[in-house]
Amino acid sequence: PATREADARRGDYRGALSPDALRGTRLGLLRFAMGYSPAVDAATDAALTQLRALGAEVVPIEVMPNAMKALEKIDVDELTILLTDFRIELNTYLAATPPGVTTRTLADLIAFNTANAAREMPHFRQELFERAEMTAGHDPVAYGRLREATKRAAGPEGIDRLLAEYRVDALIAPTGVPAWVSDLAKGDSVASGQRGSPSTLPAVAGYPHVTVPMGQIEGLPVGLSFIGTAWSDARLLGMAYAFEQKTHARRPPVLRPAADR
Repeated sequence: PATREADARRGDYRGALSPDALRGTRLGLLRFAMGYSPAVDAATDAALTQLRALGAEVVPIEVMPNAMKALEKIDVDELTILLTDFRIELNTYLAATPPGVTTRTLADLIAFNTANAAREMPHFRQELFERAEMTAGHDPVAYGRLREATKRAAGPEGIDRLLAEYRVDALIAPTGVPAWVSDLAKGDSVASGQRGSPSTLPAVAGYPHVTVPMGQIEGLPVGLSFIGTAWSDARLLGMAYAFEQKTHARRPPVLRPAADR
């Protein structure tokens, strides 16, 4: 269903790749998706200078419609949808696996992990598996309403509303903070609330989101996101291409010895 209209909406993606694609555009900067890392914010400020040099006007957007409460509700509701879909789709997949696969449902996986916890879960648990299994008694009608309401909040009432109210062609924001160190025993070194990312709105809405390298922080890459309304893929690719050709910010990754990390 998500791609039903795709063939009818295809554009000339290669033809949209012009170094002048940003000239005359208005870009809405999602300031409410910033503030998680001074270094990332500084890299974003430098990227804004490049965007303006390419002929774009940058329009600051300080808050999301209905403030942060709207984003928080989208996060909560989308997790419910994801957990429900995960259980349904995983069970469908496992039911079609060869007879030799003895774990046929999510409940079977949970039971296996519990029985073999010392080997399968030495440093973590399976809370998301268990929460997904708890959706087994979900109401399909209520689920459908929640899914549509969440997509509407992220799309027409979120991205589209911002584009219209600020009269901008696309939204931009830093894609996230640099990658953090994962520690299975002590937990990740960056708390979830500090990661910062504008990806939730386009992901939930099903709208296009392009990220392009905009620099490095202590050797780790950071990106600039371009987000648009539904089916604006070609135009977003053009904007991202113009920025990429201006900055050439990507650097080949280097695998450093463990002692240097």
